[in-house]
Amino acid sequence: MKILQTAERVSQKDHSDNYVYQRSLLAYLEAAKIVSGKVLEIGTGSGYGVDVIAPYAHEFVTIDKYQTGMQDTDPANVTFIQMNIPPLKDIPSGEFDYVITFQVIEHIPGDDLFLKEIYRVLKNNGKLIVTTPNKKMSITRNPWHVREYTVEELERLILRFFQAVETKGVFGNKSIMEYYEKNKASVKKITRFDIFNLQYRLPRRLLQIPYDILNRMNRKKLLNSNKNLVTNITHEDYFISAADDSCFDLFYIAQKREP
Repeated sequence: MKILQTAERVSQKDHSDNYVYQRSLLAYLEAAKIVSGKVLEIGTGSGYGVDVIAPYAHEFVTIDKYQTGMQDTDPANVTFIQMNIPPLKDIPSGEFDYVITFQVIEHIPGDDLFLKEIYRVLKNNGKLIVTTPNKKMSITRNPWHVREYTVEELERLILRFFQAVETKGVFGNKSIMEYYEKNKASVKKITRFDIFNLQYRLPRRLLQIPYDILNRMNRKKLLNSNKNLVTNITHEDYFISAADDSCFDLFYIAQKREP
């Protein structure tokens, strides 16, 4: 199955994605400061995180629903597996020191089974590093997401399976907030026609393609009208701090501590 090209799968090659791409890149760079040993990634995407994580892992296994752009030139310690999850089929229990999964859990219908499986494949004292959008900062409904989480909701869910969780968030500086406000104003111009609030009433699958088309058009429009702002954003314009309602993404680190 080839990659489905939606605005949900961020590209490092499309300048209109730069605002989102740099935020995603930050997650990998922060994870690279933490991970070691045998690392599992759930959600390879286009594979731009492989070169960031692989140098810090003895072995790096990365999973995705779709085929990726990974090549034979990728590091020798990297293995790609195409798999629908959950469950993590044929992966032994207690196998990994770290599991990373960025912008994935919001797409998974069975988020409880998802976390249960991650817990199973982690070694004792192993850690999960997970990111997901902060529901409080979402401008509109994203029909590609089964659900989104608040700071408290994700913490409660993780603590059903893990013994400890560190709740951090991804925040932005002045340039990021300027883009966010411009994006918010642009989206409002589109959604003002939704007088019956259909974005929240209709089944999400009916809205996915229209949303994706409008989302991509909106990103292109913002790039064309704010080229310097969009193209000059780097991962350094984002930072990690204690999670609250104003962070863009939740960045949680959970630890498995069995007796």
